[in-house]
Formats: sequence, C-alpha cells, structure tokens
Amino acid sequence: MKYIAFLLLLTSLVSCKLSDDTNTTTVVEPIDYTETNEAEINAYLEDNSLESQKTASGLHYIIENQGDGAAPTATSNVTVAYKGYFLNGTVFDQSEEGITIGLDQVISGWTEGIQLFNEGGNGMLLIPAHLGYGSFDYNGIPGGSVLVFDIELLSVN
Repeated sequence: MKYIAFLLLLTSLVSCKLSDDTNTTTVVEPIDYTETNEAEINAYLEDNSLESQKTASGLHYIIENQGDGAAPTATSNVTVAYKGYFLNGTVFDQSEEGITIGLDQVISGWTEGIQLFNEGGNGMLLIPAHLGYGSFDYNGIPGGSVLVFDIELLSVN
C-alpha cells in the first residue's frame, strides 16, 4: 500500500509541469484608426484644395469623369489603370497599362470604390485603413495607412 501511494504521488508530480512560456502566443488587438484617418483625409483634401464625396463606410472619392460605359458590380472582373500612394505622395504601387482583377479579390475600398465609376471613368479614391489593409503592416504598407488611388476604369470584362 505504501508503494502504491508513493507511485501515485510520483506520477502526479511528473505529470504536473510548469508552463512553458516559449509556446505562448501574444494576441495583438487591431487599432481603430477611423477618427485619425478621417482627420488625415480631411487635412489632405484641404491642403490640396480638393472636394470629395463620402460613402457611409468612410470611403472618400472624387469623380473626375463618370464614364459612359458599363457599371461594375462587387463581383465584376475589371481592368483598371491606377497609381497608389500615401498621403505624403510616396507611390507604393502603380499600373499605367492596367490590371485585370475581380472586384471580389481586392481590398474592400476598391470593391466599393470602383463601382462608383462607369467604364471609361476616372477619379480618386481615398481609402481609410479599415477599408484597406487595417492596422497591421502589410507588404510595405504601414498599419493604419490611408491609401490614395488615382484610378481609371478601362473596362468591365
């Protein structure tokens, strides 16, 4: 009986282990940049003497030419020429010849914004972080960034 009690005690001590902190995962909560981005966009518009319209989601847009062709939907495949840059003017991506892509495969600011134009239309989208890449860094784009796109909707395919 003594040996059984000793074995039980030994088994419980061996099976109880201090937690291994090397396997812990830190969860980083996203930051809400909505108010900050809105102030940044408004300052950019004022500094550049621009007037935009704003959707309920917070997307700012300027239509220079509405276009007279087909209107895309959220699932349309489109060809778009664009230049993407930050509010400070630094270009992070562009395609003068245009890229062909599904609007259901892009950031939500593009999905919503491109639908505001008809084929042949052009203008500007000012996309707050929550409609872009959010509050975390992504492929060289700092978290919380407002993205500006000069776009031309070349075709709805």
